[in-house]
Amino acid sequence: MAQVELVIGQTVVRAEFNDTATAKAILDALPIESTGNYWGSEFYFPIPVKLGPTPEDVEVVEPGTVAYWPAGSCLCVFWGPTPASEGEECRAASPVTVVGRVLNPGVLTGLKGRKVRVQKAGSEG
Repeated sequence: MAQVELVIGQTVVRAEFNDTATAKAILDALPIESTGNYWGSEFYFPIPVKLGPTPEDVEVVEPGTVAYWPAGSCLCVFWGPTPASEGEECRAASPVTVVGRVLNPGVLTGLKGRKVRVQKAGSEG
């Protein structure tokens, strides 16, 4: 499993990607620079990877999940309720493909930036 860094504003979110075809396609596109938005306790941003849904896609994920949103070609990071949630669950706007998990989830509640760079862990520039 590959480790990546999502540098969101001044915050470094460390994540581990799983061994799925979707995760590999995203890793192959790194580094990625984008500008994201917040939707409740979710940060999402467009990436230059266009993939369709998979049979494993889900709408409700665990806090700290990194997922690909096929409907918007976006990478998403979840840490709490969104406007679509029922209660405290992390619910996406529509099904997402889980590609990884955040290794330092404590930083997520303090996210403020919109500019994001996704890179393999340990790479610079």
